[in-house]
Amino acid sequence: MAEKGAVRPNVIVFFTDQQRWDTTGVHGNPLGLTPNFDRMAVEGTHVNHSITCQPVCGPARSCLQTGRYATSTGCYRNGIPLPAENKTLAHYFRESGYRTGYIGKWHLANTEPVPEEQRGGYEHWLASNVLEFSSDAYDTVMYNNENEPVYLPGYRADALTDAAIQFVHKEQKRNRQEKSEDPFFLFLSYIEPHHQNHLDNYPAPIGYEDQYSGRWMPPDLAALGGTAHQHLGGYYGMVKRLDEAFGRLVDALRSLQLLDNTIVLFTSDHGCHFKTRNSEYKRSCHDSSIRVPTALMGPGFQAGGRIQELVSLLDLPPTLLDAAGIPVPESMQGRSILPLAQKKSVDWPKEAFIQISESEVGRAIRTNRWKYSVHAPDKNAWQDAASDVYEEQFLYDLHADPHELSNLIGVESYASITAELRERLIARIIEAGEEEPVIRPAKARKLEQRRVSVAEMRVPL
Repeated sequence: MAEKGAVRPNVIVFFTDQQRWDTTGVHGNPLGLTPNFDRMAVEGTHVNHSITCQPVCGPARSCLQTGRYATSTGCYRNGIPLPAENKTLAHYFRESGYRTGYIGKWHLANTEPVPEEQRGGYEHWLASNVLEFSSDAYDTVMYNNENEPVYLPGYRADALTDAAIQFVHKEQKRNRQEKSEDPFFLFLSYIEPHHQNHLDNYPAPIGYEDQYSGRWMPPDLAALGGTAHQHLGGYYGMVKRLDEAFGRLVDALRSLQLLDNTIVLFTSDHGCHFKTRNSEYKRSCHDSSIRVPTALMGPGFQAGGRIQELVSLLDLPPTLLDAAGIPVPESMQGRSILPLAQKKSVDWPKEAFIQISESEVGRAIRTNRWKYSVHAPDKNAWQDAASDVYEEQFLYDLHADPHELSNLIGVESYASITAELRERLIARIIEAGEEEPVIRPAKARKLEQRRVSVAEMRVPL
């Protein structure tokens, strides 16, 4: 993207944790939680169907750092440190003359604080491996380059944002003092709106939870319940404060005269189904787990409109490199969406591929109309990264059933569709670098004209 001799753009990733796509106004949420994200999506480039390739914290982060599937990096579940041989975005940006910084949750090491050799090549470091354990809503602790604990005042999302603004300001001052135009790459990784593990709650800023409790609820949660009635107010309060933090960061870029030459990516690692699909919050094939808000602004993405193609989290690393004028390495398994933002004709995949771990060894594809998912019930979901045999588990018609309340797997009248999706899933499994598996068809059944119960919709762990 960057022309020879031109000032190279700065790049910032604003990365949230466990944020559903439908928390945003551009996706129909009526509560006004995300005016800053919505403005960015309208004025920049909005990825309408943004799908994580792994609905678990650590694996998703390995994918976003490397541009490779979690089974390729080896980080197929939480607790596995990113192997040193995996090059990250930090390595590619540093090799191209960028100064790099990481602030927030890392979740790709096996110890706290994170030793330098497990930091993925980032230079400036202010982070915790598992931020939900090293901090609380009003007690933020992270570690600096010397692995000294740093206590940051304020609500946690605000504390990280303050640190990010300081980083950006420092980089600008350095360039002015040195009369240089060296760009920076900053990865800003929040824990919000992820739940606070040791309390199993969603600690919004004081006064925010009450504003949103008992108000609009997404249809899937309204139908299935889970913990949504208990937790959605706090979750929405966290989303609101995140959006305010995002607005503050954009304002800082504007005031420092950096906004026009800074690419900003807003995305999340996975969604949240509030214990409706299994006994926890994610780790399922459903859109509530895998669909996230994503938008970009800055050089190459202004007035990019709404991208309707299915975009994987795996496509975002090559996109950032491409937009910064850095060659995309062949090892990356995604592809840049920059041509889509620039309205160029692109032969784009017709489905997004998802690997699922920890709750089950599962694989799924999502097309514009269909969701098809398989699992390996005989495998250990913690020890096994993949399987040579899967069984069909879910089929949803997203046009007729966008909230995935009626599982059609095994229904005889959908046999031909299921067979086609089965072959497409096998092809994507092979493309991801896995061995070709056998997928056992579900037992044939007639379509029953009755409401599916909550118990039937849940996936046992």
